[in-house]
This record gives sequence, C-alpha cells and structure tokens, in this order.
Amino acid sequence: MHLRMPSIDRGVQSFVWAVVFFLFLYFGMVAIQVAKGTALVLSLLAGFLTFLIVRTRGGDDPRDSA
Repeated sequence: MHLRMPSIDRGVQSFVWAVVFFLFLYFGMVAIQVAKGTALVLSLLAGFLTFLIVRTRGGDDPRDSA
C-alpha cells in the first residue's frame, strides 16, 4: 500500500506560512530590542504580505509537470 500525505488547501498552507513568519519576525525584533509596537506592526504587515504571496503564487503549476 502506497501512503501519501493528505491534500492541504493552499489557503491553509499560506496561513501557516504567514503565522510562522510573523512569529519569527516579531520575536526576532523584540530580541534585538525594537519597540514592541513597532515590531508588532511590521511583523503583521510582513505576515499579511507573506500570506498573499503564498496564496497567489505558491503551489505547483500543473503546466510545469510534463
């Protein structure tokens, strides 16, 4: 029997990428003593942009697999 990973929707994948990237940036900026408000705003903006990029351009293109 050949087992495969379950299919995960692209929206869920992009949300997970955005949350992980947000946390990485936020705690990284707090660690280097950026103000918490500034770190929050910049991390939220970068996380949102990451969500949009992965949502629109992430994933496999069926035309590339030949």
